[in-house]
Amino acid sequence: MNNNDVFSQKERNIIILIIVLILGGIILYATSGIFEAILGTLIMYTLFRNLNIYFIERWHWPKPLSAIVIIIISIFIIVLPFVGIGKMLINKAIELQQNPQWIQRVMDSINHFVGDKIGQPDLIQKQLEDSSSYFGGLLTSALGTAANAFLEITVMYFLLYFLFTGYKGFEGSLIHYLPFDDEKAYVFGEELKNITYSNIIGQTIIAIIQGACLALGFYIFGAKDPLFWGVICAILSFIPLLGPPLIFVPAAIILLSEGQTWQGTGLLIWGFVLVINIDNVLRLIIAKKVGDIHPIITVVGVIIGIPLFGLIGLVFGPLLLAYFLIAVRIYKANKRLSLKQDYLQERLDE
Repeated sequence: MNNNDVFSQKERNIIILIIVLILGGIILYATSGIFEAILGTLIMYTLFRNLNIYFIERWHWPKPLSAIVIIIISIFIIVLPFVGIGKMLINKAIELQQNPQWIQRVMDSINHFVGDKIGQPDLIQKQLEDSSSYFGGLLTSALGTAANAFLEITVMYFLLYFLFTGYKGFEGSLIHYLPFDDEKAYVFGEELKNITYSNIIGQTIIAIIQGACLALGFYIFGAKDPLFWGVICAILSFIPLLGPPLIFVPAAIILLSEGQTWQGTGLLIWGFVLVINIDNVLRLIIAKKVGDIHPIITVVGVIIGIPLFGLIGLVFGPLLLAYFLIAVRIYKANKRLSLKQDYLQERLDE
């Protein structure tokens, strides 16, 4: 008996779709452990795509040479700084663990100063303990993630090498398999590129400048460890508006509690007038140049990203959410176009 007599074309399509979904689910489950490496590969490819094409098509470099040079460049400007930041965080955590008396003195000083002002002498201590517990858990998570970092970076660069050397085939396959026409696929790619540039390059510039300004403020007003807290501010600057105050407000309260009134007041003014507004001004400039992620999307993305990826979720979370919203918007546009075409076809049939 011929298979055509058993199943209709529609039924065969449904069976094939079910098989594809099952196999896709198995593949997703199997690769869940390297999902960060895959996402990192796509982000790195987006960031360095134009440079790779320039090396190959303008300078006529062999594709393997172009891929290797870009990988080396990316290691120096992206991977090594993260390694340095991680080492700094670990050293500071060890230092604080070896000197718990300093933490207790700071807590007692703040508790006495602020507690007297608001009439609740134990409130600040409780908040500090809760915050310490949260950031301690976050640091533990980051250290645990660091154990897998070498494997993920290795996988990322392995994939990245083959994407760079076979970029035409890779991009052609993307266009072929995306459920969009060529025009929508181009729009989708451009929006992904702009969002990636905005969140990675643009936000990194904002973070570095904010961190440097905060470190300068710490130095001017006599707060301790300006370099370390400047780096922490740069990391937290990926949370728009909310990040830097988590650093300079407690530092100002410590200064005030120690009787350094003008220094504490000056640091608060420095933070709210200069550091915060760096974000506002530069974000507008970046939005005009390459596009922007709305602060609400960034905050929600951070909330989603940190539990999934740890500290790197500050970057991955907002990007994932932004990519999702772009896909939804293009889907809606396709749906409207399809409904319009169906309507016109019905009118023609009449």
